[in-house]
Amino acid sequence: MAKNKDDILTREDFDAGPSSYDEIEPNLYLGNLTAATDIDWLRKTEISHILSVDSCPLPRKIQDILPDITLKYMQFSDMPREDLLTSFNDSNQFIENALESGGKILVHCYFGVSRSATIVIAFIMRKYSLPFTSAYEMVKKKRRFVGPNAGFIAQLQLYEDMGYTVDCSNIQFKMYRLQVAADKVRKAKIVPQNYGDLIKPDPALLSTHPEPTVYRCKKCRRVVANASNVLPHKPREKQVWRHVSSKRYDKVQRHTKEGKAPMENEKKEEEVSDRFCDKTYFIEPLAWMPDIMHKVDGKLHCPKCNSKLGSYSWVSGCQCPCGSKIAPAFYLIPSKVDWSNVVQNIQSTV
Repeated sequence: MAKNKDDILTREDFDAGPSSYDEIEPNLYLGNLTAATDIDWLRKTEISHILSVDSCPLPRKIQDILPDITLKYMQFSDMPREDLLTSFNDSNQFIENALESGGKILVHCYFGVSRSATIVIAFIMRKYSLPFTSAYEMVKKKRRFVGPNAGFIAQLQLYEDMGYTVDCSNIQFKMYRLQVAADKVRKAKIVPQNYGDLIKPDPALLSTHPEPTVYRCKKCRRVVANASNVLPHKPREKQVWRHVSSKRYDKVQRHTKEGKAPMENEKKEEEVSDRFCDKTYFIEPLAWMPDIMHKVDGKLHCPKCNSKLGSYSWVSGCQCPCGSKIAPAFYLIPSKVDWSNVVQNIQSTV
């Protein structure tokens, strides 16, 4: 990378090949960086909007030469762990606005293969309520170069599971966001401030609508987690959010709503490997946990009686006795807490 005289980041090795673009739907084009900088083609095609999904924005000269064009820049590299998912609503809205205004839009990345293709596939999925595989094939028929990386494919599958929106209560999405944050922690050794929303409120705070199912410190009875904070897993499971059917999570949500314990009322004929493990309680990071925003790992103690309840690790995670490896991991030791389905809304933090 280098800076030009206008202090705009540019590529010294600029070579995205010849101009490459395809019309996926009427007025919606998917292409490479060369197409996005081809002034003659932009004019000829009457492109009114450009959505750049790249590590660098377009040169300023594009806006100078074509002052009426609307540009949007989304900074992403073509890495599996890049978080495009949480930007789908934003990119979809930009594309919709362009098309509804009668304009023509080009969505591009460097080669027009992975990042920009992921954005266009997400748009097609939502517009037609299509599963990932159908939307992918639809786009690939128009542009044979399409090939999102494995991480982006997993994000598109999760987007499908969430009903073409970003559902913050979805268990897979919670694990996904934690893993994205863990990547940041691995590099910076602290949790970035824009991931502060991952730290959920202290479940022992006063509430007019307390959850009926909670986990308490076995020694002092202080509430340390709600049922909705639990991130269930199966034996020998690895990354919870990837390639897992939504049926399992629908069952978890149903158990939570009915106030049942995680392992209660499972069908006897189910295989053990299909059940939820109760050897370790993995939970979301909570406000009562000290230092989790500033330390990579540590112990978790009851904020009232200081009894050890478990541990956490943003990077290394935890190996459950069932064989499942979860990372990042915030977990309670089952022998240190009690499950309870009776809660009064007079509980207060001590």
